[in-house]
Amino acid sequence: MTDTSLLDASGIAKSFGAVRALTEARLTVDRGEVVALMGANGAGKSTFVKILTGALRPDAGRVLIRGAEASVGSPAEARRSGLVPVYQEPSLIPDLDVADNLRLGDTPVEPFRAWVAELGINRLKLSDMIGELPLATLRILDLARALAAKPDVLLLDEMTAALPTDLVERVLKVVRAEADEGLGVIYVSHRFAEISQLCDRASVLRDGRTVGDLPIEPGVEDRAVELMLGQTLDLGARETSGAVTRKTGTPRLAVRTLAARPKLSDVSFDLYPGEVLGVVALEGQGQDELFEVLAGFERPGAGTIQVDGVPVRFSHPADAIAAGLTFVPGNRSEALLSQRPVRENVALPFAARLRSWGQLKLRRERERVGYAIDKLQIDTRAQGEVQRLSGGNQQKVTIGRWIATGVETLLLFDPTRGIDVRTKRQIYPLVRELAENGAAVLYYTSELAEIPQACDRAVVIFNGRVVDVIDASAADEATLMRAAYGLTNGASAA
Repeated sequence: MTDTSLLDASGIAKSFGAVRALTEARLTVDRGEVVALMGANGAGKSTFVKILTGALRPDAGRVLIRGAEASVGSPAEARRSGLVPVYQEPSLIPDLDVADNLRLGDTPVEPFRAWVAELGINRLKLSDMIGELPLATLRILDLARALAAKPDVLLLDEMTAALPTDLVERVLKVVRAEADEGLGVIYVSHRFAEISQLCDRASVLRDGRTVGDLPIEPGVEDRAVELMLGQTLDLGARETSGAVTRKTGTPRLAVRTLAARPKLSDVSFDLYPGEVLGVVALEGQGQDELFEVLAGFERPGAGTIQVDGVPVRFSHPADAIAAGLTFVPGNRSEALLSQRPVRENVALPFAARLRSWGQLKLRRERERVGYAIDKLQIDTRAQGEVQRLSGGNQQKVTIGRWIATGVETLLLFDPTRGIDVRTKRQIYPLVRELAENGAAVLYYTSELAEIPQACDRAVVIFNGRVVDVIDASAADEATLMRAAYGLTNGASAA
């Protein structure tokens, strides 16, 4: 601790069952300092932020604010201690107007009004309904509420991601000015340009540990990536990233200038039969919206989709399935009948496809389901309910049903998240086998090391746009990480 220290978090640890999200995280913020909190997907940033802001309690460690141990058992207690967050998503109630939201948060009206104007929103009325305001305005309102609370430490978690350029510049200017007056700021962002403009220092997490603190100076980008990966960058690898292996013929899936609120702005690529195309993106860069549009859960704001050369428009997930696009979500519970047996879950697509049963079809179904269960080595001892299986076995069930029934285009969203290494190594060759049998696979993963193991190419999305297309032979973690942070010379043609 120093006389200027506003926040000192040390020895922070947190586990969720057998998974250790944080083991030795630390962070200090001095008066007048803006500190970037950085880390790759899965490094522990989200857990650390939730602990600092009172949404989670740590298993070990302590948090001091102005030298006093802070009671951060809830977000309200964190605010009373002097640490006020602005999260990625708006924390306003859409069915209430602005004034009612201010009353709920005990926000003083006049300081709030002053900050709203300072941040560039000039036509706001307290009677405006939150649900009718644009997302960018809601982000500014959240920040204005936080500043009106006169925090000692302000935590900004990817709050500029949904803002247009003019409002981003206004936010950075206001936050920097407040820091110069003594405010401490924790800035969570994947945007190096903003970090370089706003921050004094970067604190880097890797595998739940704080592995370094870096001053913001020329070359900090490469050094930060090295710390996030735990290895020295081979900068020469970037020179090969444009050498993309191409397939020919009609793409199974052709996406052009696709946009969807709030974060997808311009994505184009081709996915061919027999190909596994990886999608690389850090948190909140538009990958969620991309998969939701392709799976029929959301409608695009702009752009086109073609399947086998034919334009398609989806109003419902059933439309996407009818066009041959099958979605496996990252949240396994969304894809499973949790209280039904393994075999029923694997056989689910058969029930949807067959209009009439009969002995031959039933026998064929049983054979294919048994084949998939054996091939994936799915544990069927919990015959009663699939929810009793381990996470890895549940994920194998979601993929096994397509091994059993066949698939034309498979949309896999982070299929190995939260499962053990052994199961991951079973899934990679299964995905490859699906492609070898003619399927086209779009494969988003939060683990960069999976790209060369499972994919032929990878498209990298940053800030809602494709910024690079990288052949699997050149897709080492350093190359992918740099591209995912927007450190690239531009995208190759998709």
